[in-house]
Amino acid sequence: MNTNTPRRPEKKAERIPAPTIAAGRRHTVGLKSDGTVIAAGDNKHGECEVGGWRDIAAVAAGNVHFANNTGSSHTVALKSDGTVMAVGWNQHRQCEVSDWYGIAAIAAGWRYTLGLKAEGTVIAVGRNQEGQCKVDDWQDVVAISAGDWHSVGVKADGTIVAAGNNRYGQCDVSDIRGAAAAAAGYLHTAVLKSDRTAAAVGGNKHGQCEIDDWQEIVSIAAGSYHTVGLRSDGTVTAAGSNEYGQCEVSSWSGIVAIAAGCMHTIGLRSDGTAVAVGDHRYGQCDVETWSGIRLPNE
Repeated sequence: MNTNTPRRPEKKAERIPAPTIAAGRRHTVGLKSDGTVIAAGDNKHGECEVGGWRDIAAVAAGNVHFANNTGSSHTVALKSDGTVMAVGWNQHRQCEVSDWYGIAAIAAGWRYTLGLKAEGTVIAVGRNQEGQCKVDDWQDVVAISAGDWHSVGVKADGTIVAAGNNRYGQCDVSDIRGAAAAAAGYLHTAVLKSDRTAAAVGGNKHGQCEIDDWQEIVSIAAGSYHTVGLRSDGTVTAAGSNEYGQCEVSSWSGIVAIAAGCMHTIGLRSDGTAVAVGDHRYGQCDVETWSGIRLPNE
């Protein structure tokens, strides 16, 4: 008689809820329950000019690593009909998404934009000097994330694909199994696993990859030099640089979604209000008056 215990199959990754809050370098974006969008922070390139948007299903904010002081950023929205729109800085054509259709998810990086199509393929537009837009051959993808110089996709089988700059090993994700979601930062990649633990690869100068002991994590986000995790009980944890207080989230409760900008962190409460900590020099943390923000799976 065979006494070997059968190996439990890895749980397949599922498409994650559409993000209703997003944090960039100097601005923050929120999707309201009525499908309209609100924004706070720097509007130098028109990235906060979202007041006329309607029928929006998800939002994304282009990030810029802290060492870059140009402040160039953009905002992307996925409409309920699967089309996409964008505003903001467009020097690399990262906002030229008006011809996209059949899109199920979006992500915005530094000067580029990713779109996940319903059939699991990925398209990209914008800056590609490091190969971050070389995603044409990706298949069976259920989640995407755009960092500064690299892109990450989670496949339905729980494996991960990556493209772009790998100087610090931020694209060394091929050995990770059981992934449910991933977040691309500046020089690191954070992974949420289906067993609610976390892992990270890449640059760890500020301790942003020291998340192996996290438990009961249901969502993950990556800033330039910090990583944020949402626990199943609605509390939040963070690791990495805390220069602007972006990791001071231990007092938060009742949180249902998180977003990490370059040096700030956003939390969405279960009542549709928002909280923020971190770099506030451009008003990107002015979210305390927000209400009616759409909850995940709403």
